[in-house]
Amino acid sequence: MYKVMAVNAGSSSLKYKLYEMPEEKVLCSGNVERIGHEDGIFGMKHNGEKIRDILPVKDHSVAVDLVLKALTKFGIVKDLSEIVCVGHRVVQGGKYFSKSVDFNEDTEAKITKLIPLDPMHAEAHLIGYHAFKNALPHAYQIAVFDTAFHQTMEPEDYLFPIPYEYTEKFDCRRYGAHGTSHNYLAIKGNEDFLEGKRNTRIISCHIGSGGSLCAIKDGKCVATSMGLTPLGGIMMGTRCGDLDPSVFYYLCSCTGKSYEEIYDILNKKSGILGVSGISNDTRDVEAAYEKGDERAVLALHLYARRVADYIGQYYVRLGGADLILFSAGVGENAPIYRKAILERVQDALGLVIDYEKNDRVRGEEALISKPESKIKVAILPTDEEVMIARDCAKRIKNEL
Repeated sequence: MYKVMAVNAGSSSLKYKLYEMPEEKVLCSGNVERIGHEDGIFGMKHNGEKIRDILPVKDHSVAVDLVLKALTKFGIVKDLSEIVCVGHRVVQGGKYFSKSVDFNEDTEAKITKLIPLDPMHAEAHLIGYHAFKNALPHAYQIAVFDTAFHQTMEPEDYLFPIPYEYTEKFDCRRYGAHGTSHNYLAIKGNEDFLEGKRNTRIISCHIGSGGSLCAIKDGKCVATSMGLTPLGGIMMGTRCGDLDPSVFYYLCSCTGKSYEEIYDILNKKSGILGVSGISNDTRDVEAAYEKGDERAVLALHLYARRVADYIGQYYVRLGGADLILFSAGVGENAPIYRKAILERVQDALGLVIDYEKNDRVRGEEALISKPESKIKVAILPTDEEVMIARDCAKRIKNEL
């Protein structure tokens, strides 16, 4: 037995989960939030208990130090040398990575080169990597890329219809995101709902504050909704998703704002927040929807339409479907959004949904389609961390 840690470093947060492998037993999990603030939040779950503390967290190095000290303080590990590998979630791997790799100087250089494609996450990933490398110099460090799962797409699925020289010179193409989650959903969904069939057609909906859909054939990605960056695809909490490219130019000319300002608005002030004018949190919008707020109703319906359109598109792309999966924050916990999406595709796809069951299910695995449905529809909580832990295990299996 040995221990590995799965890490997801964000711009102001550090999520973590410590596993005992190969049993995949979770020893603890948690999150350090509000990094860079005097009122940072340290959280940990261990043995059914929740630990929470509010204190200054200057930077990611302090966050990592808090996590590692807590591991020994609460007896989760006797010595930090027990942690033999740290797996880092990295959102953008560009064209360089089709699988997880050692996090070394070459990997760091390539991720640094990709910062323009993911300025919101890439720098934070690198900071997290250095913090853990300094704190655990004995441990293997690996990078697990959200984009790796999507490297199986064909050119007609990932190319943009722009001058080809731009594609070649600037690597301007569709990369997708949430690949680690979509990969997990494909494996687990097949095991639990399709009896481990060899030939499968799965549409996975990873929908949270960010979100993407994936068309998966025989366990491999053939198409995904996010594009060059996480801004593309479906409407999200604050991101606009797909839109007519001329909207960008038009808004710049109408508002007098720079392209940087408009780009920031499309990333941080659009989506559910921009349409509803209420919040980027779907729970807040749902509460306003129930009260009949017109813009909340519009936001929920527009969101459902955008997701439904992709489900229809991927049904055609796959030549049918065996399973539709809902996962992540909204997909797992928001019945009203699932219902709104499914109502828009049920007639065309021959779905028969148990909506009473749908209304009851939050945060747990469940089949919500009826036996007569032409396609199975299920809720499946994602587990990106266990996929990271498994890649850690693969990396070190010959080293122990």
